[in-house]
Amino acid sequence: MEYRTEKDSMGEMKVPADRYWGAQTQRSLENFRIGDEVMPREITKAFGILKKASAMANHALGKLSDEKKDFIIRACDEVIAGQLNEHFPLVVWQTGSGTQSNMNANEVIAARGNEMAGRQLLHPNDDINMSQSSNDTFPTAMHIAAVLGIEDQLIPVLDVFAATLSRLEKENDDVVKSARTHLQDATPIKFSQEISGWRSMVEKAKTMLMDSLPGLKELALGGTAVGTGLNAPAGFDQIAADQVGELTGKAFVTAENKFHALTARDELVFAHGALKALAANMMKIANDIRWLASGPRCGLGEILIPENEPGSSIMPGKVNPTQAEAMTMVAVQVMANDVAVGMAASQGNFELNVFMPVTIYNFLQSVRLLADGIQSFNDNCAAGIKANRGKMKHNLHNSLMLVTALNPYIGYDNAAKTVKKAYEENISLKDACVSLGFLTAERFDAVFNPEAMV
Repeated sequence: MEYRTEKDSMGEMKVPADRYWGAQTQRSLENFRIGDEVMPREITKAFGILKKASAMANHALGKLSDEKKDFIIRACDEVIAGQLNEHFPLVVWQTGSGTQSNMNANEVIAARGNEMAGRQLLHPNDDINMSQSSNDTFPTAMHIAAVLGIEDQLIPVLDVFAATLSRLEKENDDVVKSARTHLQDATPIKFSQEISGWRSMVEKAKTMLMDSLPGLKELALGGTAVGTGLNAPAGFDQIAADQVGELTGKAFVTAENKFHALTARDELVFAHGALKALAANMMKIANDIRWLASGPRCGLGEILIPENEPGSSIMPGKVNPTQAEAMTMVAVQVMANDVAVGMAASQGNFELNVFMPVTIYNFLQSVRLLADGIQSFNDNCAAGIKANRGKMKHNLHNSLMLVTALNPYIGYDNAAKTVKKAYEENISLKDACVSLGFLTAERFDAVFNPEAMV
């Protein structure tokens, strides 16, 4: 491999000749050989956006020449498009402020811009990092990436899944089945009513996520090192936030209190709480579906789900609810991520939180896993759910909890006696009720209608 020599404030470093990064990125590569979790590409893109917005703001304020602004923008556009991803090699496990990833962006954009210009026009610190600090750019990148992930990746998938459930509701509005509480038989319910609970879970989770977005759309940019805005010209924060909004199509604003914006990660905790709520709901929905589909002969067997692949290497013909299993594993990971996000956010000391890379790594993983997991679950499982109407009817009419309909006519205590007799003697509720003398056969038939109990 060929190398070139780069310099920073600490001296010279050998850097691969075919890479745009400089000495500070190389130092990080060599000093933090920890794990293989590379800084999320969503953060790389967010840095491209904020560096472009900063260049535009600095130019508008007369701090940056036309020529420098133009080459910075051209290089940033390549970062945003993902064309320079191989030049962003740093791992998550680095400085807690994300300084090295900020410098990685500064060095790559400067080097690529200089290559385009054909001369040494741009300096990583003086030009690309102008009016900024790692302490305000990294939290800004976190918020940009979080908003784009929620709005552009996750919310559209939730809308698709909710639409699938709404369709299933309409298709199954005439199906009555036994409900279950405490994993025990309960009074009847329409299958559509059961599905409506799932749909409402998805819609409620979406509402919670939407409620978290205003806080995430507040940007720390302009606070610089400690929130005072040192070395940032007046108005830079507002103009830069407006430019980020223009570039993304999102309503980003400058954070009113930059001291809060640098040291607190509460907006991400709040938003990830909504992600955890969604994960909890998806755990419940996926479990309901796989249990309802259990069988085919020795389980509940009340619904049929798509058969996607063989389920066993030893049992021929076995098919498993694999999409539900994948979805529940995603839910577990998101719940675990929530612990990391919350603990990391609690570690803001004085003017800066230094657990930012691990916070955003877990946050973006949760968004990505939920978006991908729910899409897969929708397409490969939920969309193909069919009610096993015969099994539902059989289970419904064999449920002892239908006796609840008799309470107004024979009283709770007599209804309990009826259930016990029916269960112990393995006879029908009607036979038990009539033999105990609580109702005549004719009266029982007149008041007992399971399908009307929903």
